[in-house]
Amino acid sequence: TEQSPTIADAYQPPSGSAADERQLLLSLRTIHPAGEHLQLGGALERACQVLTGESPAGWSTAEPVNVPWSPRQLTDLARTRARTGAPTWLVAVGNPDSPAIATMHVVHTHFGVEEHITLATGHTPDRPAPLDLLPQLAEELATGHNLATMITELRAARADLTAPAHYEPPPIPVSLTLGPDAVADLGPNHSWTTATDTVPAHLGPSARPAMHYTLGDGTDPSAWHRLKQINDHLNRARG
Repeated sequence: TEQSPTIADAYQPPSGSAADERQLLLSLRTIHPAGEHLQLGGALERACQVLTGESPAGWSTAEPVNVPWSPRQLTDLARTRARTGAPTWLVAVGNPDSPAIATMHVVHTHFGVEEHITLATGHTPDRPAPLDLLPQLAEELATGHNLATMITELRAARADLTAPAHYEPPPIPVSLTLGPDAVADLGPNHSWTTATDTVPAHLGPSARPAMHYTLGDGTDPSAWHRLKQINDHLNRARG
């Protein structure tokens, strides 16, 4: 018989720990055509605004974060580094009353200028994770910020985004979004969109839609199976 993994006593959560607190995790990638008028940071800024109600408070290339948030300045830095063939890595944070922390990696590839973003936001029972806003955010990023892919997850963890020295459960997938280019790359035959039990919502213009899959509410681990099932079908469609 299978046995559940055991947690060493030293790593057991202390009594009275905040069991009702959550962290919403986003991993997203954008791909922009290179050009002199390109401004980076818009996808991260919009995600923060939708999920916390505020733009990031500051950014920096290292901690502590001590530079006020400025997409123009971070774009200038990334452009300067790109001229020498170097990528750019930065961290951004939210306001104390709207916990958020993000990293962004900017790199120039043969696809274009790519932003690889991870964002974590903290939530309490009186400020729950706004899962109902994820389709809206996905559509805004897909139609206005060149979204390629995005996956969101929810985990039971501290709302202040710190990492305690005790066990916290792993995240559970909530949604998966494919941007218009990723959908177009799968070809004109869209039979793959209904090849799984999870039917995607079409976002944006019908001629070039994005696809948004809702996998669950972050409480059912079987969402991992649904995500794998979708990924397997997408890989077969690409092949």
